[in-house]
Amino acid sequence: DNHYVPNLTFGAGVCKALKNYGITAPVDVHLMVSPVDRIIGDFLEAGADIITFHPEASHHIDRSLQLIKSGGAKAGLVFNPATPLHYLDYVLDKVDQILIMSVNPGFGGQKFIPMTLEKLREARKVIDASGRD
Repeated sequence: DNHYVPNLTFGAGVCKALKNYGITAPVDVHLMVSPVDRIIGDFLEAGADIITFHPEASHHIDRSLQLIKSGGAKAGLVFNPATPLHYLDYVLDKVDQILIMSVNPGFGGQKFIPMTLEKLREARKVIDASGRD
């Protein structure tokens, strides 16, 4: 979208085309756009089953998660290597999926960032402490 990252992989039209083609596998959309709320509805209308976004891209994370869930999709948060997990503190009950990125957003071909393994362990502890799976 040239705001959150300088490139765009595909839009809601591709998601809709997959659904129209008869794809039965869940369509999992990882939004790297800002502001995120503006485009959530497009992907819900296109039939996305799971929508995840970066908390930095939302002015109101709780509202963005509710927007996704009220549209019938599962909702999740995406954490960049340097993004703290504290964004989960007040919304974990609304999150269906957590994605920990092992590279910085933007382009493919980057080297794995080893410290993300520790972030993954921390996220698991947060989930376990909440009683959720």
